[in-house]
Amino acid sequence: MQLVIRQYRPSDKDTVRTLFSISIREHIGPCFRNAMTSPLYIAITLALCVAGYLLGSVFGAVLLPAVWVGLIYYCSYELYDSYVRERLRTDMQDIVGNYLSRPDDCYWVAEAEVDGSVQVLGMVAVAAKHNGKEEYGELFRMIISPECRRLGLGRRLTQTVVDFCKERGFSKVVLETSTTQTPAVALYEKLGFSHVLSHTNGGVPSWVVSLAKVRVLRMEKRL
Repeated sequence: MQLVIRQYRPSDKDTVRTLFSISIREHIGPCFRNAMTSPLYIAITLALCVAGYLLGSVFGAVLLPAVWVGLIYYCSYELYDSYVRERLRTDMQDIVGNYLSRPDDCYWVAEAEVDGSVQVLGMVAVAAKHNGKEEYGELFRMIISPECRRLGLGRRLTQTVVDFCKERGFSKVVLETSTTQTPAVALYEKLGFSHVLSHTNGGVPSWVVSLAKVRVLRMEKRL
């Protein structure tokens, strides 16, 4: 597969938004499974089952843990689905205006011929940021289609951002990802990014993030 990384074009909008939506929502299932298989949540589920039974009915023994499991799935779903809704409503509604109207910002797509047609199979963006006198780049919207995972596209897209930031004399590249996205975290670590901060501010109520057992990781690479 011959992959080409190029700058975003307005004609890519629908494809890019669809790929973004599908890829982010893929994290709902792993997030839910990660939470429910934790020792604490297994213990809570079993305790609710016993409590329901002791209250006098088999129905209660099923209902209470079912409500608990449903709540955790809701939190996992809402965490990622609300992120997609917000991004589609804001910066990804006008990618040209938000990422290509300033010389120190950019948005790239990776495309290749698949089954006789050229398809967008990945994307990444960068935006210039300022902190006092320090100027750095923040990596956004790293998305890889399932067809291209484990083929090195993530590395190439990340390196595209790093090279772009070096050319502009930025001091570092920063990004945020979640603890659920373990392959992405591993990739960034291999490319020299280190953890500098973790938080639970996911754009949804804090109890949703806490029950989903997700933390947002901020990582950076000095240039």
